[in-house]
Amino acid sequence: MSDHHDGPDERHQRPPGASDLTVEALGSLSKALETTERARGLLYGFHQLTGTADFELDRAVKLLRDAGHGAWADRVQREILGRNVIPGHWTFQIIEAYNSTYYEPFKSLEHAARRELADGRDHLYEAELKEIRRTNGAPDHTARPDVGPGG
Repeated sequence: MSDHHDGPDERHQRPPGASDLTVEALGSLSKALETTERARGLLYGFHQLTGTADFELDRAVKLLRDAGHGAWADRVQREILGRNVIPGHWTFQIIEAYNSTYYEPFKSLEHAARRELADGRDHLYEAELKEIRRTNGAPDHTARPDVGPGG
């Protein structure tokens, strides 16, 4: 098979007229969005861990009562159990605000930029980097999953 057949598929090839700087800029924009995806995942982790801690307080309250420390059980229940994590907000409200204020607009803008500047193609920068770094014809260096080792 020729080298041409072992290159990236069409959706990972630079569209006509897309400059090096455009491809690099779109790669940077996508990398920023990917970083935001990671931050969003940490926010969901914060949400779930905080909820888990809040439910564990039920157990702590019961154990304090069972141990004869009713005043402490009452205090934990009154002061901490179900408390806002920031004024007026539980963690789900923080996630909703983050999603609507930052994440969704960012995701939409990145998609629109790729659609307008690169015919909607994704990961062009990485696809071109792969072509530069891989050893053509070597096992486990194929450009696409449909091309077996050796091209």
